[in-house]
Amino acid sequence: MNDQAPIGVYPNPRKTTSVRRLGVLDVAALREAVLAIPEATWDAENAGKPNRFDALDRTRHIVFRFVDDFRDWRGSHDRPLWDAWRGLLAPILDQAVAPYGYARADFPRVMLARMAPGGVIKPHRDANPAAKWPHKIHVPLLTNPQVTFYVDGVGHHFAEGEAVEVNNMGVHAVQNAGETDRIHLIFEYFDLDQPDPDWVHLIES
Repeated sequence: MNDQAPIGVYPNPRKTTSVRRLGVLDVAALREAVLAIPEATWDAENAGKPNRFDALDRTRHIVFRFVDDFRDWRGSHDRPLWDAWRGLLAPILDQAVAPYGYARADFPRVMLARMAPGGVIKPHRDANPAAKWPHKIHVPLLTNPQVTFYVDGVGHHFAEGEAVEVNNMGVHAVQNAGETDRIHLIFEYFDLDQPDPDWVHLIES
């Protein structure tokens, strides 16, 4: 499968060009549940994850929802753990995206990302076409002051419970220079009523 965007594919103009801070959420219940996930579950889910990109290095993931095709954000599916976690995740997702005000929207990708102390995510852009249109949002559930998220060379720190849209079209990277894990809820979000871009025929052919 070709996950590189063809020429003429531009990002959604509604997306942030740096970071957009969406507000602080009550993540206490979700955080407690995530911290109780057994290591065996992390290992098994990470081994079967669909998002295998070199830039992610040793970051582990538990993926709840994912796109059907790396070329198209409009089709997605629930993975096995979604039903069990929906009750905890859905309220957080809904609170995080309230500032956008979309009447109808979808979450094509939803996952947890866990980075060990000393971990990195290498500088990269999200190149696949399915990443071009949705907003990409992070909600830290566990972090430390030495975790830095870089967008186009500018470092940012996101507090626990703070929902933040990041520019995944810019060169972005992460470093955990602290002594504890960094665990984020990461998801994508798009407006079902926004017209498709004029380049959509390039991914449908």
